[in-house]
Amino acid sequence: MMTSIKTSLPFKKVIIVGAGFSGVAMAYQLRHTLKCDDFVIYDRGAGFGGTWLANTYPGCGVDIPAVFYSLSYAPNPDFSNLFPKQDEVLQYIDRVASRFNLTRHLVGNTEWVGASWQDDTKTWLVKLRDLSTGQEYIHGCNIVISAVGALTNPNLLTVPGTNCFQGDIIHTSRWDHDVSLRDKRVVVIGNGASATQLIPAVAAEVRSITQFIRSTQYFLPGRANNTISPLWQNAFRYVPGLLRLVRLLTFSYLETATPQFSLTETGEKMRKQTSEVSRCYIMDNAPAQYWPLLMPKFEVGCRRRVFDNDNYVRCLKRDNVHLTNDPVVALHERSVLANGFALTQYDTDVHGRGGRSRSKHWKDMGGIEAFNTIGMSEFPNFFYVLGPNSGRGHTSVVYSIESYTGLIARVIKPILEGSALCAEPKLSSEKAYNKRLHDALCKTVFTNSCGSWFIDPQTGKNWAVYPWSSFHMWWTTQVAGLEDWVYELPKMNPRGRNRSFLACLAMSTLVAALSLWWVYSSLYPGTERLWIAVEFPAHPLFCRV
Repeated sequence: MMTSIKTSLPFKKVIIVGAGFSGVAMAYQLRHTLKCDDFVIYDRGAGFGGTWLANTYPGCGVDIPAVFYSLSYAPNPDFSNLFPKQDEVLQYIDRVASRFNLTRHLVGNTEWVGASWQDDTKTWLVKLRDLSTGQEYIHGCNIVISAVGALTNPNLLTVPGTNCFQGDIIHTSRWDHDVSLRDKRVVVIGNGASATQLIPAVAAEVRSITQFIRSTQYFLPGRANNTISPLWQNAFRYVPGLLRLVRLLTFSYLETATPQFSLTETGEKMRKQTSEVSRCYIMDNAPAQYWPLLMPKFEVGCRRRVFDNDNYVRCLKRDNVHLTNDPVVALHERSVLANGFALTQYDTDVHGRGGRSRSKHWKDMGGIEAFNTIGMSEFPNFFYVLGPNSGRGHTSVVYSIESYTGLIARVIKPILEGSALCAEPKLSSEKAYNKRLHDALCKTVFTNSCGSWFIDPQTGKNWAVYPWSSFHMWWTTQVAGLEDWVYELPKMNPRGRNRSFLACLAMSTLVAALSLWWVYSSLYPGTERLWIAVEFPAHPLFCRV
C-alpha cells in the first residue's frame, strides 16, 4: 500500500521532469548558459536517455542522420553509422551528461505524480513517487520544467483473453531480453516505426510473424545506412568546422520537405511525387496481395512518413511473415506481441494560480495548447520543452529541443537572477498565438481530415504538429523579444523603499548643487576658490590644489 509523506528535501530553484534529450538539453542551459547549479532532474528510468533508455527492442534506431540527431554544442564524430542504433544513441546521451557534469543532478526510478502552485510563496510543490518503494513525497521549487517525451507510456493490450494468456506479451518500449523468440509464433500489433524496425530484425529467427495493422502508412525507400569509416570519424574530429558544415547541409536538405505539407500548388505537386515514389516502392518490393494494405488514401504528411531503412517492405516477401488488417478481438494461442503508445503525457495533475487545473485551462482555451508551445497563462514558472504543437514530421526533434530549451532559458533568466519572482505568458498573447497556429495548420495537410493520433478526438484540433518552418522556430525562440511574458517583481520592504528614496533624493540634490557650482564658476572665473572656501572649507572632495 502506498503512503504519501512530506519530506525535508532542500528547496530547489528548478525541478526538471525527464532525463532524455529534453532533460539533458535543459540541464545544460541551466548550468552553462544561466550558471545555475541548484536544480534536480527526476526520471522514471534508472539513468539518462528517456526513450533511448526504455526502447531496447531488436532493430531500434534513428531515422534521422546522426549528425543532426545530436546537440549542436556537443557534436559527435564517433557515430559508426549514418543512422545509428539505440545503443550508440544512449552512449552519446550518457557522454553528454557526463561531459557537462549533469550526472550528480539525476534522481532516477522516480515518477512525477503532480504539481501545485503556491500563490502565497510563489513556489511549486511537486509530488513524486519512488518507484522502488511506492512512497510518495513532496519537493518544493521555484520553477518546474516538463521534459517528458510525447510517446512514453505503453499502450496496454486490453483485448479479451489477455489476463489468461499463457504466452509472453512484450511491449517494444519494455522489451524483455530474457524471452527468446527463436522458433516461436509471434504476433505484432501496429505498423509504426517500431514495428517496421522490429520485424526485419527478428524475422529470421522466429517460426512465423503475423502483423495486425490498424492503418496504412506511406513507406518510402530507405536511405543507405552507410558505415562511417574511421577516416571520416577522424576528419570530423580534427578538421575544424567540418562536422558543423555537414550538420548545416543535412539541416538544409531536410528542410526542403517543408513546402510539401502546404495546401498550395507546389505542395500538391510535391505530395503527388512522394505518393508515386511510395506506390512504386511498394509494388516493386512487396507481395501483390499486400498492396492495398500498404497504400494510403490520405494525403502525404498527414501521418509521419516511414523511411524503410531496415527493408521492412522487402521482408514481407518472406514465407514466415504475414500481414493483415483484421481486428484483434481475443487472444487464444501462445505468442509474443508488441504494440504502440498511449498519449497520456498530459494526464499528470497540475494546478496553477488559484488552484486552476491544467485540464480546466485547456477546456476554457478550446483544446490542448500552450503559448509558443512552452507556457500557459495562470501557470507561473511552469514550462514544457516539447509541449503542445512542437512536433515535426520531417526533421530532427533534437533541433526543436534545442530551440525550446533556449527560449525557456531566456524567459527564466530574470527569475534565477532574483530580479523577478515568476513569469507567465499573457492570456491575450496565448489566445492570439494559438489562433495564428491553427490558422496556419488549416493551410497544411495536418487537419482533422487525416484522422491520425495528431488530432485530439475531443476537439478535432491538431495538438501535436508545429506548422511553420525551422527558420521560423529559430527566430521566435532565439531572437524575437519577450514582450508577451508577464513578470511579477519582488515587493520591496516599505522601510527599505523609503530609505532608497531618501538616498536617491540626497544624491540628486548633491548632483544639482555641483552642476550649479560648475556653471557659476565658469561664468565668474576667480570666485570659485572663495566660494569653495566659504561653503566647503577644507573638504577634500571640493578643494583644489
